[in-house]
Amino acid sequence: MKNDVPKGRAKRIQEAGSFFTSGRTICYGHTMSNALPFQTAKQLASAIRKKKIGCLELLDLYLERIEAHNPELNAIIAMDAEGARKRAKAADRAVKAGRKLGPLHGVPMTLKESYDIAGYPTTWGNPAFKDQKVDKNSLAAQRLVDAGATLFGKTNVPLNLADWQSYNEVYGVTKNPWDLSRTPGGSSGGSGAALAAGLTGLEAGSDIGASIRNPAHYCGVFGHKPTFGVVSPRGHALAGNVAQADISVCGPLARGAEDLEIAMDVMAGPDEIDGRGWTLTLPRSKKKTLRELKVAVVLSDPNCEVDQSVQDELQKLATFLGKQKARVSDTARPAIDTAEQNDVYVRLLRAATSGRMTDEAWHQAARDAAALPDSDMSYFAQMQRGNSLSHRTWLALNEKRHRMRLAWAEFFENYDLLLCPVAVTAAFPHDHRDPRHERTIVVNNRQVPVVDQIFWAGYSGVTYLPASVAPIGQTGDGLPIGVQIVGPQYGDYDCIQFAKLLEKEYRSFVPPSAYQ
Repeated sequence: MKNDVPKGRAKRIQEAGSFFTSGRTICYGHTMSNALPFQTAKQLASAIRKKKIGCLELLDLYLERIEAHNPELNAIIAMDAEGARKRAKAADRAVKAGRKLGPLHGVPMTLKESYDIAGYPTTWGNPAFKDQKVDKNSLAAQRLVDAGATLFGKTNVPLNLADWQSYNEVYGVTKNPWDLSRTPGGSSGGSGAALAAGLTGLEAGSDIGASIRNPAHYCGVFGHKPTFGVVSPRGHALAGNVAQADISVCGPLARGAEDLEIAMDVMAGPDEIDGRGWTLTLPRSKKKTLRELKVAVVLSDPNCEVDQSVQDELQKLATFLGKQKARVSDTARPAIDTAEQNDVYVRLLRAATSGRMTDEAWHQAARDAAALPDSDMSYFAQMQRGNSLSHRTWLALNEKRHRMRLAWAEFFENYDLLLCPVAVTAAFPHDHRDPRHERTIVVNNRQVPVVDQIFWAGYSGVTYLPASVAPIGQTGDGLPIGVQIVGPQYGDYDCIQFAKLLEKEYRSFVPPSAYQ
């Protein structure tokens, strides 16, 4: 895979930047050329359709920025610049010929390493797969290509997609563009970092344990975890596996909420087999203003304390919504025991990922689970019980999950959305010590296990609900903070619509100063 980056187009790109002078212009730094790489995919596609910039020129801009900034970030870990430039030239010819263009025509984009892209290896950070290239695009990748996107590379992940950091023996460590000493999140950490630093036009990740949501929160971008099952995972698997994992979903990350909507329009829907029997029709949001909405706000939970810096930004948002005449409740909750919800989630999560374990690790999990007292509700105990779960126990937990799913549905009969934390803190410092469950982070001046915050991943994840993330503020030391926007099952566009309203009326994407 060639990592060549063409040079010598900076002047033309700078001149092309001058057309971004109206609408939602992002203008940081001294010249308009600084705004161009931080435009949304929708804005970039519009500029291409209006012939304000060429597809190849836009691709070359991102490739030049990658050459300048990616060495320190290590967000993009594989590229085919030569192939992408050929595709960009073909996209330019299509514009010139007046052909019908897709919604992402000419937009340069990367994908999370775990998606199959023809000609690239799919490793999930595992050295055993580093030389095994795939020969076919994943369904999501192909749909994005069919919509006009110019795929040119892949972004980094943790080993087996199993961390809120993104590092592995194949590709190394990815850093957060807001603070290189901190994680960009995981497992879609390269996705979030590349978007925030202005190295790509659009991204797609996957989420079973906040792997879209945490990187969006930590990097100050937008993300959407779809309702379970609405985006086919075909081709998002290791070693050619085809069965969909429980809880796991594929979805977009972007610098703008409208991009989430466009990407969902492109990515969602059954594969060719399921498509013989059903079609997807996600309802569009009917709420056009904030004052039409009735929302519940959760700042923290007795089972997972949230740092005050995050709570403060969520409270500011709740206060703003109240001033906009939205109906806001700080007490409304679904009728669910959140301790039980977390226990069900962790065990089902670990059961869903236990197939990635070696036989030796699985047998050790079974021995640990058998030796632990029932009263031990630590993450380690829950993890090992889940890793070695019997199918009979899985069925009992699944029954509890679906009872909770009904409780959420009843809650959403009275409320449009629930707003809650994405994680307990902003991006935390790199910590690659093993085992992972013994690592800690600082929450309200106390050291707590980093894995405790899995609670907020499962809050919406275990019951199949959609959740968008939108940036809402920063900590005192300048790290991004996002809000998790939870909607009813199949209410994906309700979540995204709220993110769009926040982007318009409260806070939009802000680039990290070092990359403007």
